[in-house]
Amino acid sequence: MNSAGKDSLGSNKVTDITSKAFCIIGNPIEHSLSPLMQNAAFTHMKLNYSYIAFRVPADELEEAVGSMRQIGISGFNVTIPHKVEIAKLLDKLSNEATLAGSVNTVNNEKGLLVGYNTDIDGIMEPLEKRKFNFEGLDVLILGAGGSCRATLVGLAKKKGINSISIFNRNQKRLNNVIQIGRGLGLKCTPYHLEDTDNLSKVSINSGLIFNTTSIGLGGEKSPIKSDFISKNATVFDIVYKPVNTDLIQNAKVAGAKVIFGYEMLLSQGYKAFEIWTGLEAPREVMKKALFGVFGEPS
Repeated sequence: MNSAGKDSLGSNKVTDITSKAFCIIGNPIEHSLSPLMQNAAFTHMKLNYSYIAFRVPADELEEAVGSMRQIGISGFNVTIPHKVEIAKLLDKLSNEATLAGSVNTVNNEKGLLVGYNTDIDGIMEPLEKRKFNFEGLDVLILGAGGSCRATLVGLAKKKGINSISIFNRNQKRLNNVIQIGRGLGLKCTPYHLEDTDNLSKVSINSGLIFNTTSIGLGGEKSPIKSDFISKNATVFDIVYKPVNTDLIQNAKVAGAKVIFGYEMLLSQGYKAFEIWTGLEAPREVMKKALFGVFGEPS
């Protein structure tokens, strides 16, 4: 909305008084770089928008969503551990969010909270940029949460994948994602994360390895060691802080290709910005906000 008025000199001027508030919710949330990236984009596009981070424990999610409804939040991102549970609290889901049963981006559309899954873009765009060949591929996924679900939806769009092995501790979540994957036409096999023998056997024979868990966020060691990563593999860790997680370092030692978590962060962030604003995301501005003048880390 534009408001016309007069300045102190009596001349007409137009001032953009439209303001919108956005946020990201999760637990933990202190590590999030989304506010830095999105606020840089809003400033560059001369939008009077703001984006902040809120720590929301799992038992406070419903209350938090209710509060955001009350204040008329314009949109928000969702991260660990809320991506699956948030879907039950929204008014509507996009087709891809419905397929995944998980949401990482919410848009307020005329009072309705609509859930999207831009994690799918975040996961697939870095692979597509590399012209990745999926034919005959054996895939390993660590984790069975919202990011695993997004990975499965993205992979289901690709033809020729041979198998997908999913490792997780929580059996119920593991069974749920196996059902989602098989429902999408993928050949999925469940394994317990502590089944180290099978993890090693599957890992060394996998051409694409995903970590969709938070392992590495606190500096934890990866359950996948360098001895069990093929030099012909590509390893994608969605954890972006630190950049070089233990899994990424193990992949480098093995001579494998790596995809950093910040690549997913950027790609999903571009898409979220476009959903919220209807404008093309200023990609270079958002990237520079993360890395500054030194450019992308390696």
